[in-house]
Amino acid sequence: MYGKTVTPATFPNVRVQLASPPSSQSFLQPSPPLSTVYEPADPVNLRQTLGPLSRGAGDPTLRWDGRGVWRTLATADGPATLHLAQADGITATAWGPGAERAIAGVPELCGHGDDWSELDVSGSPFLAEARRRAPGLKLLRTNAVFEALVPAILEQKVTGVEARRSWRQLVLSHGTPAPGPAPDGMRVIPDAHTWRHIPSWEWHRAGVGPQRSQTILRVAAVASSLERTLTLGRGGPEVAKRLRSLPGVGIWTAAETTQRSHGDADAPSVGDYHLPSLVGWALIGKPVDDDGMLELLAPWAGHRQRIMRLIAASGVSKPRFGPRITIQDHRGH
Repeated sequence: MYGKTVTPATFPNVRVQLASPPSSQSFLQPSPPLSTVYEPADPVNLRQTLGPLSRGAGDPTLRWDGRGVWRTLATADGPATLHLAQADGITATAWGPGAERAIAGVPELCGHGDDWSELDVSGSPFLAEARRRAPGLKLLRTNAVFEALVPAILEQKVTGVEARRSWRQLVLSHGTPAPGPAPDGMRVIPDAHTWRHIPSWEWHRAGVGPQRSQTILRVAAVASSLERTLTLGRGGPEVAKRLRSLPGVGIWTAAETTQRSHGDADAPSVGDYHLPSLVGWALIGKPVDDDGMLELLAPWAGHRQRIMRLIAASGVSKPRFGPRITIQDHRGH
């Protein structure tokens, strides 16, 4: 038998079968990987569903490979590398001490439990068409709060380019090599202990100021308690309240986290520089502010993150005019 099969009991309400072994000899490892095939009841588009996990093309924790994706994880059992490939089903293969947990998390990672049946967009031709064109779009749930919260903090009040550069540098410097045959350069996110012991000058070199670095240190100190919020369900006010009780974690950071870790269907990113105007252009043809965005999304209360994802998947963009933000590099100062 190749590797180890995972029984259907691991995946409630989904069909599972043993995957065929990869043909490439490079996949042979001293510790055999775990493999399975996840066959969701509804179509799943991997790129659209897992898109929010990507922190840029150079993200050391996520790498797209044709119709598949490589992802690294820091699980309670240790590091893991997960490869998902889309064909008739979704073939999942995992390596490392955390492989079993990685495999067990595949259904929710691919949107299992995300129910769109009560979302009615028939009153908006734009959204109805966006939904028709993206039947495989699901809201993922990683079940990893600390993993989602750290990059969200790095993205506070800076450009995406700056945040992704900081994330890449810190993970490459302090993360562990990805188990198994992951592509070169992939790393597993540092654990909470490692984040707490990054020297101040390395934060500076990565372009992360004291406010954000101190927030990450506070979050790392209570990382285990953050994971317990997963027992409260797929996000919601109580989860947001607990995350926002940490100094430096506001409404935007909490939403960006629960969208990924909990699969929160109703967590719009209030306070984002770009999103309100994008929502405005998509729904009424003109930019709006945060209050205007919330007013436009109000008819879909309970599904506001689903609406945001539909808008993103549609490919609509706001007109480009006006001055661009100047990206400053303070790493050498």
